[in-house]
Amino acid sequence: MTARKLFAECLGTALLVFVAVGVATLSFGMWASGPLIGGSAGTSVAAGVVATSLAFGLVLLVLAYAFGPISGCHVNPAVTIGFVVSGRMTIIEGIGYWVAQLAGGIIGAGVLFEVLRSTSLYSKSGTGLGTDGWGKQSMIGIQWGGAFAAEAILTFLFVLVVLTVTSRIGNSNMAGVAIGFALATVHLIGIPITGTSVNPARSLGPAIFVGGGALHQVWLFLVAPMVGGIVAALVHRFLVPFESDPAIALPGDEAAGEATELATSG
Repeated sequence: MTARKLFAECLGTALLVFVAVGVATLSFGMWASGPLIGGSAGTSVAAGVVATSLAFGLVLLVLAYAFGPISGCHVNPAVTIGFVVSGRMTIIEGIGYWVAQLAGGIIGAGVLFEVLRSTSLYSKSGTGLGTDGWGKQSMIGIQWGGAFAAEAILTFLFVLVVLTVTSRIGNSNMAGVAIGFALATVHLIGIPITGTSVNPARSLGPAIFVGGGALHQVWLFLVAPMVGGIVAALVHRFLVPFESDPAIALPGDEAAGEATELATSG
């Protein structure tokens, strides 16, 4: 583990939060309640969901190809715990990545907050900062139990895709595309439920700057994605056994020695 990798993880997470959470804030905060459209009348929730989902998916796709060769571009503690549990990273490496990612999430949210509040149209209490939540903070009013289950399941899907497409049986050239589309996909269903975290760093940064209910509820978006990431790693270990297992011969074994770090390998 080098400083270069940690810097890439911090910067990548900051950029993910700034761009994607920025789109979420504009779609569901300023445009939905501010004078940009004269209030909420005429606001399309579906358009906001699609725009935000694409923002998260596309920015991760771009970051995967930019930072993947450097750090693996996890930019997500849930992805990193998946690599640790699956045996593809050490716990020491994982801790370093977690610190860098959480710092990046806070930095990205802080820069976004400063940019948005430079306009008179922004209000922290009325506009927010793309935070996640349940109950009154959820579009459908889901309670914490359902929110926890949704976050764990969606993170499970996302991390399982990441682990598989970056494994020895995956196509490293297309890994970034698959990962980006996976993140966009889970956001399509997750945004109306919780706002979609599947990434503790993405949730912690905005919650710190918004405070209040968002900060009180952020524990769920720190814990549930990590649970989903752990389960995904266990399932991945069953589906894709270690390369050192002599009893297993899987398609793609001949490419086992090729680099698969392009998007989120450690």
